[in-house]
Amino acid sequence: MPSPPSRWTLRSKLLASMLALFSVIMLATGALTLLETQRYLERGLVSDLSTVLSRVDVDRDRDGRTLPPRGRGDRPGAPGGGDVLVLGLKADGTVATTASGVAINAVVNEDREDDVLDARQVRRIARADVGTQPRRVEIGGDVGTYLLKADTLPGGSRLIVGVSTHPVDELLAKLLALVAGGTMLGLVAVGVGGTVLIRRSLAPLDRVAATARRVSDLKLDSGQVALAERVPADDADPNTEVGQVGLALNTMLDNVESALHARQESETQVRQFVADASHELRTPLASIRGYAELTRRESEPVPPTVTHAIGRVESEALRMQVLVEDLLLLARLDAGRPLEREPVDLSLLAVNAVSDAHAASPDHVWELDLPEEPVEVPGDQARLHQILANLLANARTHTPAGTRVITRVRPEGSLVRISVNDDGPGVPDAVQATVFERFTRGDDARTRNGGSTGLGLSIVAAVGQAHGGRVEMSSRPGDTTFSVLLPAE
Repeated sequence: MPSPPSRWTLRSKLLASMLALFSVIMLATGALTLLETQRYLERGLVSDLSTVLSRVDVDRDRDGRTLPPRGRGDRPGAPGGGDVLVLGLKADGTVATTASGVAINAVVNEDREDDVLDARQVRRIARADVGTQPRRVEIGGDVGTYLLKADTLPGGSRLIVGVSTHPVDELLAKLLALVAGGTMLGLVAVGVGGTVLIRRSLAPLDRVAATARRVSDLKLDSGQVALAERVPADDADPNTEVGQVGLALNTMLDNVESALHARQESETQVRQFVADASHELRTPLASIRGYAELTRRESEPVPPTVTHAIGRVESEALRMQVLVEDLLLLARLDAGRPLEREPVDLSLLAVNAVSDAHAASPDHVWELDLPEEPVEVPGDQARLHQILANLLANARTHTPAGTRVITRVRPEGSLVRISVNDDGPGVPDAVQATVFERFTRGDDARTRNGGSTGLGLSIVAAVGQAHGGRVEMSSRPGDTTFSVLLPAE
């Protein structure tokens, strides 16, 4: 099914408009030409008919005969050429005769002997009721169509004289064919020429669109972005419509580039601040934990309330230290610091991570699904272990006791998939789109057994991307899977 005109390309619309306009002009011009030519030729036919009738009348008055002389040179042929019909009809519709008994019934032909109308053709002319006004009558047979006019004879008879319309009809048919053929040839010429001209005229717009497509393919969501693409100066002339579009696109790209530079500077400052703050906080947090532990080792009796308070200080200091370490790791990954690249046995990492998770939460059901052969990838062993630890901690923290958690490692072509699946309540729909962003929590819909910084999954995503991989997540109640795909080589 062809697409509607509203979905046509600009080239198609312009070409269709040109062809439609040309067709309307040619058809209107051709129609007016044909009508005017027809009127002119028919006026000529009427004039020829009047001339022929006057000749017949003159011959009749001069010789006392009604039928024209039989001599070839004296025949009353049409002034414009063509056959002439002469027919006498009595009042009862029969063919009249001259005084000498010759039937007044003939078609005077310039190239052959005169033809005589048959009875059927005579009846057709009689039924046409030809009068003093010219009338076209289809006589039939080989005679064709004639323009007829009648004159009254003595005794109530009529003398009908006609001129053949064949020359006029033939000329009009040729003119119609010429107009139609010229229109078709013109449409072909306009179609080919218009396509070339439109293509050349829209070439600057194509170059502007190509620039916009190249810019749209750039990754602009993060990192240092250089927008070197611009519309060429020749296509950014403000004096043309396409140039105005190109100039507007260049101006927009300049503004976008400035905004991206400002964003990059702001992100760099924030990351540097987080890195510096995290680094600076490590020392006082270590001191707080050290003094808390030292207080608990005091030999003198300590009141229970003080012991509880010191325990809480130590616990919160440890939690804050974990948060600081996570922030410092993310800041280093954002800064693009290279990771170690050495073969890492993911199967062994998965065994160790699941063993740790079982010790931390024995109420969950922890299972392993590993291939028979060890699976290795190049990467940083500590960071890859952190991926598994964070995924298992996420399942442990946000699912109730008794939840079944399966850890799988599977080669998939040039990639290796690490996945953690649980049959818990699932991730809320409102959180799924941002689950790997920093400080995202799903505590509103999932059981929370312990504190969460909201950085665990963002570290998984950052470490996976730093290894050249990606993260995936699918979740519905009773089936939630977090996956990390890493290059196998």
